[in-house]
Amino acid sequence: MTNPNTSKLLSVATDAARQAADVLMRYYRDGVQMRQKTGGNRTYDLVSDADETSEAVIAKCIRQTYPDHELLGEESLSDGDASAEHLWVIDPLDGTNNFAHRVPHFAISIAYYHQGRPVVGVVLNPVRDELFTAIKDQGAQFNGQAIVTPPAVSLDQVLIGCGFYYDRGDMMKRTLSAIEEFFDRHIHGIRRWGTASLDFCSVAQGHFGGFFEYQLSPWDFAAGQLIVQESGCLITTAKGDELPMQKTSVLAAHPDIYDAMLQITRRHHP
Repeated sequence: MTNPNTSKLLSVATDAARQAADVLMRYYRDGVQMRQKTGGNRTYDLVSDADETSEAVIAKCIRQTYPDHELLGEESLSDGDASAEHLWVIDPLDGTNNFAHRVPHFAISIAYYHQGRPVVGVVLNPVRDELFTAIKDQGAQFNGQAIVTPPAVSLDQVLIGCGFYYDRGDMMKRTLSAIEEFFDRHIHGIRRWGTASLDFCSVAQGHFGGFFEYQLSPWDFAAGQLIVQESGCLITTAKGDELPMQKTSVLAAHPDIYDAMLQITRRHHP
C-alpha cells in the first residue's frame, strides 16, 4: 500500500473507536473492578477488564479489514513491532484513573502510521461524544468541523497543560520545578486533566497554549501528535527533538510560544 487510502483508514479507526466506546460506557455505567497493574506500592497504576476488552474490540475491528497490519497497544499489544510499515497504535482507555474514579474525562486513542509517520489519528471522549480526527496533510476536525490554528498568543496569556508519569521521585520534582518557572512567566494557570490524548486536542483547539509531560508512551501521543500537527501547532520531545516511537517526553504548543516553553521544559528535563 504505497499510497494509503486515508478515507478508509479513518473510517476503520473511527468505527473501532465507536465500538470501544460502547464497551467503556457499559463498564462506566455498571461498574468494574480495578486492579493494580504493576507491583510494589504503585496502587495508582491501574488496569481493568474495561481496558482489556476495549483493546480486544479495537484489534478485532482493525484486523477484519487489515489482517496484515501490526498493532501496538497499551495492554496485550505492548509487544507490537513499532517499526512495522503498517502500524496501528492503540490506547483503549486513556485516563484510567479518571475512569476508575468516575471522572467523565477519558478517551480512546487510535492512530495509523505508515513507514514510521502518522497518517490518521482518532481520539474519542465517549462520555461527551467528542470526536477528534486528523488525516495527514488534510487537517484536523472536531465533531466534523475543521480545527484551525488558534489566534496568536504569548506565554502570559495562556493556560498550560501538564502530566505526571507514574514516577513520583525525580521526574515529578522536575515537573514541579518546570511548573514553578511557568508560573514565574505569568501564565494564566496550570491544568492537569490526566488524559494526554485529550490534552493534545486541547492544544489543537487553543484551550491550552501548550502541554508537556516528561514521560509518555507511543499510544499516549500517537493520535494526538497528528491532531496537533494538522491544527497548525507544534509537537516534539520536551528537548526539541522529533518524537520517537518509544517512551519519551513530549511538548506540544502553539507556534507563538513553542520556543519559550521549550526553554523551560528543556531546562528541567530529567
